[in-house]
Amino acid sequence: MDVTQVSLGLVIALVLLALAFDFMNGFHDAANSIATVVSTGVLKPVQAVVFAACFNLLAYFVFHVSVAATIGKGIVDPGIVDMQVIFGALTGAIAWNIITWMYGIPSSSSHALIGGMVGAGLAKAGAGVLQMTGIMKVVLFIFVSPFLGYLLGSLIMVAVAWIMRRRSPSQADRWFRRLQLLSAGAYSLGHGGNDAQKTAGIIWLLLIAATSAHVPGMPHWMEAHPDHLPGWVVLTCYVTIGLGTMFGGWRIVKTMGQKITKLKPVGGFCAETGGALTLFMATGLGVPVSTTHTITGAIVGVGSTQRASAVRWGVAGRIVWAWILTIPASALVAALAYWVADWVM
Repeated sequence: MDVTQVSLGLVIALVLLALAFDFMNGFHDAANSIATVVSTGVLKPVQAVVFAACFNLLAYFVFHVSVAATIGKGIVDPGIVDMQVIFGALTGAIAWNIITWMYGIPSSSSHALIGGMVGAGLAKAGAGVLQMTGIMKVVLFIFVSPFLGYLLGSLIMVAVAWIMRRRSPSQADRWFRRLQLLSAGAYSLGHGGNDAQKTAGIIWLLLIAATSAHVPGMPHWMEAHPDHLPGWVVLTCYVTIGLGTMFGGWRIVKTMGQKITKLKPVGGFCAETGGALTLFMATGLGVPVSTTHTITGAIVGVGSTQRASAVRWGVAGRIVWAWILTIPASALVAALAYWVADWVM
């Protein structure tokens, strides 16, 4: 695209579109943070979303921006990114989020965004621009994160059952109603730390492209370079995902908290703790994982320690199909959106 066609208004519009995705990410993935704590009755829905949103924002002060760096530089070659690529990537991700939200399917906003970037990058310049090391890391963790969530959730559940073997069910319930507040807070912290950075990474890419294009009138504080992610971008993304979480996504909460398996406070604690540990590890490694995949694996792990029939495998199977389709479906929409934007602009 001719750089003279790039205006400051277009850059701002795309930043706002990215923040709309970030808000939807919080809205869509609210279930990941609060489904278990709501389904066990520890918190009411309104209390739970405010609680989760606060911990989403607190993550700003806890985690390094390594996930944003992976999104910004590890999926497609930053040198080919322009306004149309960003538009295509965000359109693909948002479209898939809307479709899965309408049907109450807990898919991955993270993989929708990555699929969008892959699709738009392919449409712009072909397969040579894909950063396969970063993409393969993401693909690997499609399987690793739910497996770790499953493993840790089930192991913690077994350990807790042994520790509490001499306690009455009412005593265990009373203790874990309190402890579940800690586990839900930890999971919300991990959710904010991993997911908000993904949007920060794509805004970083956008501002790098705009800075290279010398957009007329672009203020100095909006400029970005490959070696520096502006702090205001990160903070804005954390605030936005927190606001999205506060508005919730009750269709998906019902699926995650009730339809996969029935949870009690002790099970909710074990699932959230296993999921939180997985997210902390992935964020520390700079891997953009799916919080949806992670908590689903942990919930299934907790349910399976009771008996295999405690898990509604049909529901879990439909969720897995959504996971498989997320990246190719969002990539296809992103490629189409890129071609439309390129033709119009």
